[in-house]
Amino acid sequence: MDGKALAERVRKDVAEEVASLGRPVGLATVLVGDDPASGVYVRSKQKACREVGIEPFDHNLSSETGQDDLLALVEQLNGDEAVTGILVQLPLPEQIDEDRIIRSIKPIKDVDGFHPFNAGHLLQGSPTFVAATPAGIMEILREYKVDLKGARAVVIGRSNIVGKPMALLLLAEHATVTICHTRTRDLPAVVREADVVVAAVGHPQTVTADMVREGATVVDVGINRTDDGLVGDVAQDVREKAGLLTPVPGGVGPMTIASLLRNTVRAARYQSGELAFPLD
Repeated sequence: MDGKALAERVRKDVAEEVASLGRPVGLATVLVGDDPASGVYVRSKQKACREVGIEPFDHNLSSETGQDDLLALVEQLNGDEAVTGILVQLPLPEQIDEDRIIRSIKPIKDVDGFHPFNAGHLLQGSPTFVAATPAGIMEILREYKVDLKGARAVVIGRSNIVGKPMALLLLAEHATVTICHTRTRDLPAVVREADVVVAAVGHPQTVTADMVREGATVVDVGINRTDDGLVGDVAQDVREKAGLLTPVPGGVGPMTIASLLRNTVRAARYQSGELAFPLD
C-alpha cells in the first residue's frame, strides 16, 4: 500500500484548499532538546508546510528548558492569531510533564489531536482533530478498499498517539477490535485471528510471517533505525503472507504528515467560523 503516492495527492488537495481560504495558515512547531530523530521529524513537517502554503513557525528550545518556560511559550502561541495550529514534538525531556503541556494547548489549535477535549470527541464518535498517524492509516485503508465492516482488527500498541485512537477509528468502521500490548498473552495466536493488523510498538520484527493470516492486511507503523537502515515493526517475511502491506519507508510516514497538514487547514476553518468547533 503506497502511502507516498497517496500523500502527494492529499498535499495537492491541501495546497488548493490553503489557496482558497483567503487567510494565512500557520503551524507552530516546538522542539525541546536536540534528539536527532525528533529534529528530523520537525524539519520534515516544516518543509511539508512550506510546500502547501502553510507558514511554519519554528521554536527550538534547549534540553534544559523548564516546564514553566514551555508553558509560557504555549500560552503565547495560543494567543497568536497568525498561529493556526500548535505542535509540541514528543517526547519531552524528563523535567517536563508531557500531559500538562498537551492540556495547555487550546483545543481549537491542537492539530495533533492529543488534548483530552479532542480525544474525548473521538471517543464519543464526533471527532474534531484526529491524531495524524491513525487518520493517515484510515485513509490508506480506504484508498485500497479494505473492507472493515465485521473484520477482525488487531492493534499492537496502546499509546495515546497511535494505538488507542487507531482502535477507536477501526471500531467506528464496524471492525471488531483487539488491542494488544506488552502484557498480552500469546500475542502470535491473537494476531493470527486478524484480518487487519496494525503494528505500532517501535520494535523491529515484532510481527513475523508465522503470526499473520494468509491474505491479511498489515499496516506497519514502526520506524526503527538499525545497522541495516530504517525498518518497521513487521519482519520482511510477512510480505509472503500478507495480501496488503505498507512499506517502511514510504507507507504510513508520508500520510502522517499529510494528515497533519489537513488538520492544520481544518483548524483554520474552525478559527474563521467556517466550521463550528464544539464549545470547550
